[in-house]
Amino acid sequence: PNIKYTMGNFTSNSSTALPPLKTVTSCNVDRFATGAWFVIGNIPTYPERHASNAVERYALTQGKKSNDIDIDFQYNNGDPITGKLKSLPQKGWLVKDEPGEWRVSPFWPLKLPYLILELDTDRYNYCVIGYPNRNYAWIMGRKPVMDGKLYDSLVDKLVKDHQYDVSKLRKVPQKWTAEERKKRGVSVDECPDEMLATD
Repeated sequence: PNIKYTMGNFTSNSSTALPPLKTVTSCNVDRFATGAWFVIGNIPTYPERHASNAVERYALTQGKKSNDIDIDFQYNNGDPITGKLKSLPQKGWLVKDEPGEWRVSPFWPLKLPYLILELDTDRYNYCVIGYPNRNYAWIMGRKPVMDGKLYDSLVDKLVKDHQYDVSKLRKVPQKWTAEERKKRGVSVDECPDEMLATD
């Protein structure tokens, strides 16, 4: 997720009466950081309002850098195929003793919270990322198409378990062709042929 423009909202919680968000108590970072995450739905930051084919990738730095994780977030601005490709690299840090909480920096010295609210701890096929003031959220999956019942259940959890207002939640268009898949470095396993657009 691109949180570059959330700095103005970092301390201004519009829902001050709500309790702090609860993150997952278990997360295998190696499994989480392996492979692509497709953004299926979000309450977007300003740059993401018209994002499509949004994909996030994580790479553990293995102690070779000052940060723990390199983050690569790419999306098309507007149309999934013809829209201009945007790339927003970021840096991530793990929070000690908090498996569901990271810090993410779009630029120094800013470090913003990245909260893992929901996670498929069996297969690591889906996750939900939140932000403390509940102005932003991201529902992500390992494939560009997510089962409708699963998506609805994750939206329901945002409302019931995390006290989110989802009126601004949008489905992120995911429309892929074989050419686009190759150009973006997405594997056939990540975007199977049966999920490619037919028109």
